Amino acid sequence: MASPKRRAPYLLSLPALLFFAALLVTPLAMIAGLSFQAFDLNTGQIGGLTLGNYADTLGDPYYHTIFLRTVGIGLATTAICILIGAPEAYFLSRMRAPWRSIFLIVTLSPLLISVVVRTLGWALLFGRNGVINQVLAALGLASGPIPMLYTVQGVVIALVHVAVPFMVISVWAALQRLDPKVIRAASSLGASELTIFRRIVLPQIVPGILSGSLIVFALAASAFATPAIIGGRQLKVVATATYDEFLGTLNWPLGAAIAIVLLIVNAAIMLTYNRIVERRYARFAQ
Repeated sequence: MASPKRRAPYLLSLPALLFFAALLVTPLAMIAGLSFQAFDLNTGQIGGLTLGNYADTLGDPYYHTIFLRTVGIGLATTAICILIGAPEAYFLSRMRAPWRSIFLIVTLSPLLISVVVRTLGWALLFGRNGVINQVLAALGLASGPIPMLYTVQGVVIALVHVAVPFMVISVWAALQRLDPKVIRAASSLGASELTIFRRIVLPQIVPGILSGSLIVFALAASAFATPAIIGGRQLKVVATATYDEFLGTLNWPLGAAIAIVLLIVNAAIMLTYNRIVERRYARFAQ
């Protein structure tokens, strides 16, 4: 029988585990069970289990296009957030007080605004008569309205605005472990700025970039409000397709199957990315 000391960590973790199971595991299990239910357009859900919902999801080219678009939007958003967020966090860490705190608050300020409000603001900017097209026309840089609303590019730009703060936070947290004395020692020994960044700073921020990338990709690939408003009905992603099945056609089993497939695809991409980056990071650190 385990001693009280060995049981203590499990007992202390039990309330959190029960809370986690109640709010996440149980709904996911219910959705997974629903995805195997049979459905009839005339009568709704009918008795019996079937794999037809997954066959429709995996075998229909319509859903292939939606999944490829969703993954592409997630990868593009992640790449742009890395290019913007990592340097931004690095420069913020090198600022002096009080400018560092001021610019950090400005960077994180989008998180204080509802995602719907932010997305509606981008919709106003992207419209044919929006601010961006009006400015371009006034400067003579465009002969006509540039289509940005209801496009993949518009969705990616809006998602980057939503997700960049998460990348900045992740890289910022990684940079807090960097001892400034190490950088000063390398500089005193004649190392260039590029060498210092490549040999000292970069290995420290790679874990932050990794964790930030996983967060950003998960948010972008499962986003609903931003693709629904910016993409509209013409540009469907998996989240909006699932919404349509649940509340449009009322085909809940098919919507549940689409959601489960998205979860599996996201988990597979994130685990693969995690392993590849960790292996290359381990070789780089050596």
